[in-house]
Amino acid sequence: MNDSSLRRGSELVEAALVWDDHSGFMPDPAADLNNLNIWRDAGVNYLSINVGFDLMSWTKTVETIATFRKWLTDRPHAYAVVGRAADILEARKAGRFAVTFDLEGMNALNGRIEMVEFYHRLGVRQMLFAYNRNNLAGGGCHDADSGLTGFGREVVDEMNRLGMFVDLSHAGARTVDDVLEYSDKPVIFSHSNAKSRHAHGRNVDDGLLRACAERGGVIGAVGVSLFLGQGPATVEALADHVDHLIGVAGPEHVGLGLDYGFDVDVADIDQLVADNPEFWPVEEGYGQAPVSFVAPGGLRELCAILLDRGHP
Repeated sequence: MNDSSLRRGSELVEAALVWDDHSGFMPDPAADLNNLNIWRDAGVNYLSINVGFDLMSWTKTVETIATFRKWLTDRPHAYAVVGRAADILEARKAGRFAVTFDLEGMNALNGRIEMVEFYHRLGVRQMLFAYNRNNLAGGGCHDADSGLTGFGREVVDEMNRLGMFVDLSHAGARTVDDVLEYSDKPVIFSHSNAKSRHAHGRNVDDGLLRACAERGGVIGAVGVSLFLGQGPATVEALADHVDHLIGVAGPEHVGLGLDYGFDVDVADIDQLVADNPEFWPVEEGYGQAPVSFVAPGGLRELCAILLDRGHP
């Protein structure tokens, strides 16, 4: 990578509308949202913030959303909780950082279809089917995948009606295939890499990635070392995965869902993983080595590397 490529990469980031499709904030009312400055400083304009996952109670998820919304809306000069695509463009024009929320898994619905619209009204614009394990809606990638259930089909219908992204990261292959066949609208993998690049259970088969793209969806490359599979996370390793996804799905169907932007309390994460091995199996490498990640600050370098590799 030369200085000219880095300069062009920086210019691209400055000129573009940049969307990071999933942040790994610990979904907790105590989270320090001042860390959003990490994304702003990196040139990101729009971020989807995780506000709940399947290990949490639905009431804790609601409490987290309420706390995050209050923090963001108390700072209207800097942030905008957006509801429509047009709001993102308006926020960028005004110099405000656009935010929506996402849920990792459908336990937050508490088995009730009415909760989909409830969360949509609170700013949730994408929802994953499962977080590694099966739930009432479908199967997880680290479980004996049950496939899309009757309740899951109801949820897809409701998400399609509302305009909420059906998100297949963390889901099992059978559930992914079922949802791709069932959904009337394009679906996404907000933060997933290709299994053919690194054979981890959280990564996805090329055939399913291609089917997602053929139906108009987008795959967000994830920057976590465990899913990159080349030792500590580097921008070069992430570029390798982006390259592969472009070859599988086409450039218009490849995005970013970096997952992490800053160091979290490692002791707390290690304990959470150790206490819930069914969600994070030891045989998949969880808890076995320090996890690293490509932070948003690597975005300009990523663009430069891709330019050097001949991408327009």
